[in-house]
Amino acid sequence: MYLQRQALGKRILVVAAIMLLGLWALAAYAQDNSAQSDNSTQGSDSTTASKPVIPADSGASATKDVAKATALPTTDTPSSRVTSIRPDTYVIGVGDGLAINVWKEPELSKGVPVRPDGMITLPLIGEIKAVGLTPVQLQDQITAALSKVMSDPQVVVMVEAVNSLSFNIMGNVFKPGYYPLGRPITILDAIALSGGFRDFAKEKKIYILRTDANGKQEKIHFNYKQVIKGQKMSQNIMVEPRDTIVIP
Repeated sequence: MYLQRQALGKRILVVAAIMLLGLWALAAYAQDNSAQSDNSTQGSDSTTASKPVIPADSGASATKDVAKATALPTTDTPSSRVTSIRPDTYVIGVGDGLAINVWKEPELSKGVPVRPDGMITLPLIGEIKAVGLTPVQLQDQITAALSKVMSDPQVVVMVEAVNSLSFNIMGNVFKPGYYPLGRPITILDAIALSGGFRDFAKEKKIYILRTDANGKQEKIHFNYKQVIKGQKMSQNIMVEPRDTIVIP
């Protein structure tokens, strides 16, 4: 009996030892996996920190920024400023810049300004009047003058710079003087540009002095009181180059 109890006790000790060994192995395995997981996480974080994230649409955004920053072509060139000029209707004025081109004659081809006296100077011809003529009319006169000294000249006259498109307003306004005529304006617009009337201005007796291509001057009456009331609106005509608006 004693021997049986002793054998049973040994068996219990063996089983307990085996169970303790199993628990120790499980604990060691769990610690090992935890350490590997921490190392993996730290490696992933360092990789992420060393490689900054680039937005997917950064290339498209940069392209848009470049497109916005691209400068537009400028249009402030002589050819763009005179695109509306017709050589058969435009009347040359003082200060305009002209390009005289004679085919196969580079020494005769040049750019000339119209002087205050209305004249231009050209080789072989000398002085010739340009003010009051259209480019086509001036072209014919230059051709006729050159025909006396050379055979069959081919002449082209172009307006390079329009400096004569202006009007003058004078009298009882706050800002009298010359104004550029860069866009279509009426007599009412011109009065507004000049700052309006001074005291005692005769608003019913305004008139416009207009000179045609032949040098003939015309006097056109303008009744401001009627126009602002909507009466006889035909008086509110468009201002033309070289007009003089007089406010008595």
